This record gives sequence, structure tokens and C-alpha cells, in this order.
Amino acid sequence: MRSAVVFLTLILFALPLKAEPSAGAKAEIASIITRQIDAFRRDDGIEAFGYASPDIQAKFGTPAGFMQMVIEGYFPVYRPKSVRFLDLVEHEGSLIQRVLIEGPDDGAYLALYPMIQMPDGSWRINGCYLLRVPGQGA
Repeated sequence: MRSAVVFLTLILFALPLKAEPSAGAKAEIASIITRQIDAFRRDDGIEAFGYASPDIQAKFGTPAGFMQMVIEGYFPVYRPKSVRFLDLVEHEGSLIQRVLIEGPDDGAYLALYPMIQMPDGSWRINGCYLLRVPGQGA
């Protein structure tokens, strides 16, 4: 638990990038996350599941299992009122996209999306850490 708190604290304070990601990588990562959120809004579990990394897919097994987890644990991501992309940071060799989300409860949330690059060069979402922003929203 302590290591997760340290990890999240470091990401919150935006560790400096060791190497600036390319504009193409930034655009593709934002597009993948946007398309997954759009799929959630349409209740398209098959499409949303397709943007998850192989490890995430293996963990939840089916689009239905994945969607159930998102609905139960990540409702602000499932039904956001608004989404604003912040910076893309590097942590221990991985890229993490920071996204500010306004949830259906009017609360502000910081979503941290670790990304993984596939052998074909495409990007997949390798998890999501969701933190309520204190003092914001409802």
C-alpha cells in the first residue's frame, strides 16, 4: 500500500520527463483513452475492452467482466461529464497519461492511465488509477 501511495504522489507532482514523448505518441494515447471513454458512454463493452492491454484483458476475461468492474469501481470514467487531458509523464520507463475528469456527481477526479506500447507500435491502456481531487466538486 505504501508503494502505491508513493507512486501516486510522484505522479501527482508530475515527474519530469526523461525523454519527451513524440507528438504522434501523445496524440495516439489521447485518442485511445478518448475512444475507450466514448465506448463506455455507448455501453460498448467489446470496443472498450479492445483498448485494454493484454494483461488487463486476461485479468477480467471478457468484455462483460471488464465493464462490470468499470461500472462498480470507476463510475466517473464510465459516465464522465467532462474530460480534460493534462500531461503525459514518464515513470520508470512507462508513460502515464494524466486526465482530469468531472464525474456524474460533479466531483473532480484525476485519472492516471499507464500505457503500454504493443509490438506493432500501437498503444493500449494498462490500468487506471482514479483519485478524487479534494475540495473540488460535490
